[in-house]
Amino acid sequence: MAIKNHIFTALKGFGMGAANVVPGVSGGTIALITGIYSQIVNAISAFATPSVWKALFKGRFKEFWQRIDGSFLLALGIGIVVSILSLAKLVTWALAEYPVLTWAFFFGLIIASAVYMLIPVKKWKAIDFLMVAAGLAIGLAFCLLTPTRTPQTWWFYFITGAVAICTMILPGVSGSFIMQIFGNYDIVLKSLDPSAFDFSVLVPLAAGAIVGILAFAKFLKWLLSRWERQTMLVLVGFVLGTLLKVWPWADMAAVEAAGHGLQIPGAVVACLLGGALVVLIQKLSVKR
Repeated sequence: MAIKNHIFTALKGFGMGAANVVPGVSGGTIALITGIYSQIVNAISAFATPSVWKALFKGRFKEFWQRIDGSFLLALGIGIVVSILSLAKLVTWALAEYPVLTWAFFFGLIIASAVYMLIPVKKWKAIDFLMVAAGLAIGLAFCLLTPTRTPQTWWFYFITGAVAICTMILPGVSGSFIMQIFGNYDIVLKSLDPSAFDFSVLVPLAAGAIVGILAFAKFLKWLLSRWERQTMLVLVGFVLGTLLKVWPWADMAAVEAAGHGLQIPGAVVACLLGGALVVLIQKLSVKR
């Protein structure tokens, strides 16, 4: 029975990994749908508990493993890694060959995700609109202030990993979307190609992710327990503000290099398909 549970956990991890490869679909949303979100946050936040590390350093390995829910995290991690490695090359190919259609699909995902994040909000108050506006301003600032070419150095990959991993466990916000805003999405995807791993990118990215998740998980648990509504409203505004980064025709050089033209009708269809995927995910979430 335990093995069966681990297999199902790995499959859920595969779904989270797939979501994190695609800008617009949040791994946190997939975790919510599959019923493991609270378990993930609790397991990760355990790493920030001193008594957990005390058990490890005193040789109480079984206690340490149980406190961090090690078997669950291991199975989940295997599913996530397998998913990312298997899908990264496909997304890289799609972005190179069909950039307009691919980004239009992502654009639809993001808009629909933002809309669904707003649906549960009832009895709007002035402060709620201010929260969305604040998030929108932050998102626009990210797009307008982030340089077209960002530093391709280890410290910037470290920062990217730290920020992206934090958003990966937030429902509604995609870690790969953050990488796109930071200008490292294509670089990271190419680095994940199993035939040509680029450890100069992956090592600092992974180190940043570890530091980021350990620092953020406990804070996230505290934040959502006290200001969940305000936090989600700011996130919605942020997501809407950063849509400039995934506009299908934002990179005309890539569009011209692909040689398919503007593909406006196809982009509309791809956008609608992206939105439909989010609707399907949300329907499954409600049913769950």
